[in-house]
Amino acid sequence: METIHKIAFGGGCHWCTEAVYKSLKGIISVEQGFVASDGEESSFSEAVIVSYEPSDISLEDLILIHLYTHKSTSDHSMRNKYRSAIYTFGPLDVERSTLALQKFQENFKKPLVTKVLPFREFKVSDKAFQNYYYKNPYKPFCKTHIAPKIKLLLLKFADKVDHIKVLNQ
Repeated sequence: METIHKIAFGGGCHWCTEAVYKSLKGIISVEQGFVASDGEESSFSEAVIVSYEPSDISLEDLILIHLYTHKSTSDHSMRNKYRSAIYTFGPLDVERSTLALQKFQENFKKPLVTKVLPFREFKVSDKAFQNYYYKNPYKPFCKTHIAPKIKLLLLKFADKVDHIKVLNQ
């Protein structure tokens, strides 16, 4: 077994981001909460920490999925709460994430606003909100905001999806 890797993602509601990554093959765990980085990005913003098995899913796949499942080209007014970011745990991930963003820019008409930032601190979400989608798939928020992201995964990234988990919803 290869070493488990970690990366963190922020972009939209962490309930949504958590559901996206919990729906994929090769994911060991997803921790939902708030991440802080450095400088202007030192305030906490909704995000998830993803632990994954690189032999089952690549960092590049995780990044591409992230870009498609949140508004990665929109610098909207809620960006402080929903910072579009890839939070890295080491220099190799900085390099790989930066190269992936450059490569995947061609998939989008508008410029990506997603930043590569160093991970500094994490605060876990209240337990009542963890695994929100898989505990509450029929709640209006889940049907309106999360289910379309899961549908997108099934259409665009079907080979990466844990179909047993997703189809049991």
